[in-house]
Amino acid sequence: MLTERQLYILRVLIDDYIKHVEPVGSRTISKREDITYSPATIRNELADLEDLGFLEKTHTSSGRIPSEKGYRFYVDHLLPSLSVSSNETDRTELLSTEKVQEAEALFDQSARILSDLTNYTSVVLGPNALDMKLRHMQIIPLSSQMAVAIFVTNTGHVENRQIVLPNSIEPSDLEKLVNILNERLAGVRLIELNSRIQMELSAVFKKHLKDYQNMSVFLDQLLLWSKKEKLFYGGKTNMLSQPEFRDLDKVRPLLDFLETRDLMEKLVSSTEKGVTVKIGTENEHEAMKNCSVINASYTMHGKHLGTISLIGPTRMEYKRVISLLDSLSREMTNRLNDFSK
Repeated sequence: MLTERQLYILRVLIDDYIKHVEPVGSRTISKREDITYSPATIRNELADLEDLGFLEKTHTSSGRIPSEKGYRFYVDHLLPSLSVSSNETDRTELLSTEKVQEAEALFDQSARILSDLTNYTSVVLGPNALDMKLRHMQIIPLSSQMAVAIFVTNTGHVENRQIVLPNSIEPSDLEKLVNILNERLAGVRLIELNSRIQMELSAVFKKHLKDYQNMSVFLDQLLLWSKKEKLFYGGKTNMLSQPEFRDLDKVRPLLDFLETRDLMEKLVSSTEKGVTVKIGTENEHEAMKNCSVINASYTMHGKHLGTISLIGPTRMEYKRVISLLDSLSREMTNRLNDFSK
């Protein structure tokens, strides 16, 4: 266990390093008005904290900087009670006042607001569209052979796809088909539409559609989905402005990582409630060893939909951004609940 003095000195050093990005020595700490310990006492405590693995030196004669273990302890035990400043609260509440009608616009706006407020890279992992529920659909003919199908979900998400029309299809059959689907399948998840049709609507289609056989093939094509979640970025190149990443050879692997969809989805995916923090090597990829990732989940009617995340240096303003991220994820949840009313 660390002593009260060690806890205090560790928190002061980490706060100072986060703010100034310079190794911190005993003299720097001793000059603070709230510090009553002598430089010699502070120097001894810093040496002990280094021996315990909470601090490290960039070179022999330098001051000390936090280690990954030090940041982990800081986040878990030393952060003060968190609150968002009034200006930042006003900024996140833009989500409630701007006329955003679709989930994608909400995700895009949230990512941009978060990156603007933090100067870090923000990522919103949108829900898999197939888990959303059908609100209504349309099929609009483009020619005698082609049409566009439009699916609107309970979150306001819109799926568009071009489809080939059967040669023998009649406009009246197409209209009947859409009316039946909207009447019988509103509120069903997109991924379940095909199975529900096969189990419940085959007899209805046979009764009301003239060429059910061709229409059945058409329905299979219409409801052939590919599973794909969407990523929305804010400030993707913000990391270039951080002192730790001014060396292009150092930042290039990170930028490549940010462009790799599968890796990013894995990085920011989380079903844990609240806010989670992964620091440095906890992110399990070499390109992320100098970064921290903070994830916050958002929900709709209590069901997990996705995450909003911040990627920044391990020297991140944790006590500010954790609170900000928590606030914004709650705003997203409230707005998504409004979409489905």
